[in-house]
Amino acid sequence: MIRLPQLDSTDKRILGALDQDPRMPIMVLAQKLGLARGTVQTRLERMSESGALRPNSSRVTPAALGRGVAAAVSAELDQSHLNEAIAALRNIPEVLECHAPAGDTDLLIRVVATSPDDLYRVSEEIRLCPGIVRTSTSMFLREVIPYRTTGLLTG
Repeated sequence: MIRLPQLDSTDKRILGALDQDPRMPIMVLAQKLGLARGTVQTRLERMSESGALRPNSSRVTPAALGRGVAAAVSAELDQSHLNEAIAALRNIPEVLECHAPAGDTDLLIRVVATSPDDLYRVSEEIRLCPGIVRTSTSMFLREVIPYRTTGLLTG
């Protein structure tokens, strides 16, 4: 399990302001929040290095890159090949994220594709990864609540 730093109220204020305007320069952000530029810079670097702050590239929508079809692939594994399966999944560009949930599913993989036919190709590429025994794919028809964390910053 990744150990992320505990965010204090100053960190949350910085993140809240960035959530409203992600392109805000650090100097403007510091002025807006009444903080020293060095404080803002240091805290952002710490949050970025720890993994608490996602890279800017995660703001790019897959649809903008020609991959408007999204799906979840559930995978059943031969547990003795878990690390090999994860290593192979890292090499599939259409795999956006992968989680190990509790329950019957060993891995839950969020993927994107250019079309339903391309989704079939991606699903097959996943199924053929070492250690993956069986997969099940559920295509997303539309996004009804986009990825967000704003509400978490107030707690």
